Amino acid sequence: MESNTLVLEIKDIVKRFGEVTALNQVSLQVRGGEIQGLIGENGSGKSTLSSIISGIHQASSGEMYLKGKVYSPKSPLEARDKHISMIVQEKDTIDMLSVAENIFLGKEGSFGGFGLVNRGKMIKEAEKALAMVGLTELDVTVPAFSLNFEIRKMVEIAKALYYQPEVLIVDETTTALSQDGREKIHGIMRQLRKEGKAVLFISHDLPELMEVCDCLTVLRDGNLIDTIIKENFNEAYIKKAMVGRTLAEHLYRTDYEGRLSSKSAVKVENVTAEGIEDISFTLHEGEILGFGGLSGCGIHELGQIVAGLRKAQKGRVLVAGETLRSIRHANRMKVGYISKNRDTETLIMNESIQDNLSISAWNLLKKFKFLVFPWEEKKFAEEQIRLLSIKCTSRKQLIRELSGGNKQKVSFGKLIGNHSKILILDSPTRGVDVGVKTTMYSLIHDMKKKGYAVLIISEELPELIGMCDRILILKNGCITKEFHRSESLKDTDVIEYMI
Repeated sequence: MESNTLVLEIKDIVKRFGEVTALNQVSLQVRGGEIQGLIGENGSGKSTLSSIISGIHQASSGEMYLKGKVYSPKSPLEARDKHISMIVQEKDTIDMLSVAENIFLGKEGSFGGFGLVNRGKMIKEAEKALAMVGLTELDVTVPAFSLNFEIRKMVEIAKALYYQPEVLIVDETTTALSQDGREKIHGIMRQLRKEGKAVLFISHDLPELMEVCDCLTVLRDGNLIDTIIKENFNEAYIKKAMVGRTLAEHLYRTDYEGRLSSKSAVKVENVTAEGIEDISFTLHEGEILGFGGLSGCGIHELGQIVAGLRKAQKGRVLVAGETLRSIRHANRMKVGYISKNRDTETLIMNESIQDNLSISAWNLLKKFKFLVFPWEEKKFAEEQIRLLSIKCTSRKQLIRELSGGNKQKVSFGKLIGNHSKILILDSPTRGVDVGVKTTMYSLIHDMKKKGYAVLIISEELPELIGMCDRILILKNGCITKEFHRSESLKDTDVIEYMI
């Protein structure tokens, strides 16, 4: 396919979910040899549009044309047969299936007939797919649940590439990856562009989009606002187009006051576990403590130990002088946790916003030790929705129907509802837009000022430097350096202790 050829044309697409209009007469052109960015606040319609293109949803009205022919896929399999593949933001593999079975899910018939599958042939083809993303050593017969989040993402990318897409949609995938993983997928996108293929890249990371993309399309509240070519990229204009107003100049904290108390909230003493070696530190009341490092350094595992989700092989975690025993014990001690894998470990996707919010507050809402009155649940949920400005049709809307940013707001609402005083936040702004980030950072800073103890785990150095009173850097499971909040602290000061 030649570069700059019109591959996919979208005309006046409308998508309604009940009374909510998610897309309002959106028109877009996707060309070969081009990486087109798609940006907007959570709920702007980005993922809805990509879901229609990839066959997950069908439009309420409007038309699409693929290479000049009417295109209206009824499923992702049909879209893939038309050489349109999509990599979604969250997990898209089935735990109990093998890597090979996940790659060829729905296509098993191509490896045999009459209900029989030639597994040897499937394994060889799966290995070819993984080779496209450099995973030549991965055993394709192992179940998906045995892989970490980043490897699973790379398997999904391999699956998308195996079917030789003319249009590849990358929906927020890079936010889940380490820097090395991001560079790999950037390389894949650039190679597809070089081959004359089209890439539609959805991200909330504006600097990333400005670096990688040839043009950038902005959506707001389901409307297409503007499409900007690379020569005209301007960060301030793009942000204003996204939110309809000028954002404050400062995304992060502007004070340098440090922690507010010397009283410890959590003490971690000589903790050793898989991937972690002899870690000790103290988290104080009125402090934001950051943990940073490259993927695989142990920061995410450490967060699970502090939250009571994972047991240490040696050492202990003390909360208010008590040794933490379990996640239930942690909840009773007012330790709240938001997982990096939000959709599988923090939220219940097929339950309502109200159920997700109130489940964390049952101990506060219940009467006579076991009764929870419906009107109390309703009042509590509506207060959290209002406090956090959660965009939804009602408190009864299912979590899986929300945008990434609104899901994360519900996660924060669960912590607030439980009156958690110690917050373990793993990648708290992953997959959220700049407007939601501003809200989250303001909320975290307010909690610090009220004496909450906050632990932020992140692979994003600007986030750690911008928000934390102290930063502890891990490398190969060990703490290599401690940094204190300073106006002069830069990324380059920190990176050498991570690599």
